[in-house]
Amino acid sequence: MRELVEQIAKSLVDHPDKVTVNAVEGEQVTVLELRVDPSDLGKVIGKQGRTARSIRTILGAAGMKLRKRFTLEILE
Repeated sequence: MRELVEQIAKSLVDHPDKVTVNAVEGEQVTVLELRVDPSDLGKVIGKQGRTARSIRTILGAAGMKLRKRFTLEILE
């Protein structure tokens, strides 16, 4: 899952070398923390958060297949 989010984010931003994804395992939920260059933050979030919502939807669908829950946190 970490690789999936990283690949999506790298395809969206201008500075793909500054994209990092950190997975924090919990009991029921795995939190994926996405960090990008500050100038690319708007590209990952999208207008009215549509891009971020789409990434979260993909995570939810892929998580159903693995029977795990994933959430995405976009950090500055």
